Amino acid sequence: MTTYALKKLLALPLVVLGVSALIFFAVRILPGDPAKLMAGPKAPQSVVEAMRVRMGLDRPLWVQYESFLWRALHGDLGTSIRSHKPVDTEIAERFPYTLRLALAAYLFAIVTGITAGVLAAINQKTWFDSAVMFLAIIGASTANFWLALMAMNIFAVHLGWLPLLGAGGWKHYVLPTFTLGLFPAALVARMTRSSMLEVINQDYIRTAMSKGLRPAVVYRKHALRNALIPIVTVVGLNLGGLLGGAVVTETVFNWPGLGRLLVNAVQFRDYPIIQGLTLLTVLTVVLANFVVDLVIAVINPRIRYD
Repeated sequence: MTTYALKKLLALPLVVLGVSALIFFAVRILPGDPAKLMAGPKAPQSVVEAMRVRMGLDRPLWVQYESFLWRALHGDLGTSIRSHKPVDTEIAERFPYTLRLALAAYLFAIVTGITAGVLAAINQKTWFDSAVMFLAIIGASTANFWLALMAMNIFAVHLGWLPLLGAGGWKHYVLPTFTLGLFPAALVARMTRSSMLEVINQDYIRTAMSKGLRPAVVYRKHALRNALIPIVTVVGLNLGGLLGGAVVTETVFNWPGLGRLLVNAVQFRDYPIIQGLTLLTVLTVVLANFVVDLVIAVINPRIRYD
């Protein structure tokens, strides 16, 4: 296990290097000229060219990438083209909002999904099981932006129970958390039900039942523990989906997080912001997958990594 962890950690710089190159050159493919956007639509060509030189966009791409990579290795992600602030400062200002929202949605997805999946498996082929699976299919099939708009229309506009936009007190978290967490909650519920059904039909579960153990104890201590491996995998891999969904959710709810910052950066072709945010997202997903592998090994010590 230690050897596997060290191999993963040593491979991390290579992954980051490859991803950084992909991000850097992919951003340059985006249509539009950031120098022209900064200079203004009516600016003469001489002003646009001067702006391009000032932003360093007149240099060859490989020189720009080399400069970006060298600064990134020293913790400098560059300066925002739009706000003229350091990228790390922009990210630090927005990161707490996205982190709190992502953690709330993550907790909602895990608690709701696992609870619903376990209860559906225990009550297999009942109306409750059918209702949970029906709702899970609906949750996994509903577009994020449509759900956000409908939730805002019902609970904020018509009923007036919750705030419409922005980030403030705990009420501001309810609608974005539900919108962002519904899709992963549906996936976790379906995976939990499937994994639990596979486990509770095993001989050792029937043996535990025949010994007179309470069903709640059997399901919690024996069935759920062995059913957790695919569930943990799904939960870990959906972290990237949560970060991606945050872009839409934060835009609809005018949430001052990283997703909103990324949308504004794409609109203004703010290369440093796009590169910094994408690199942060990729690092988060890679580290999440690494942690998931370690957690699975803890849950099931029989697993060995080559």
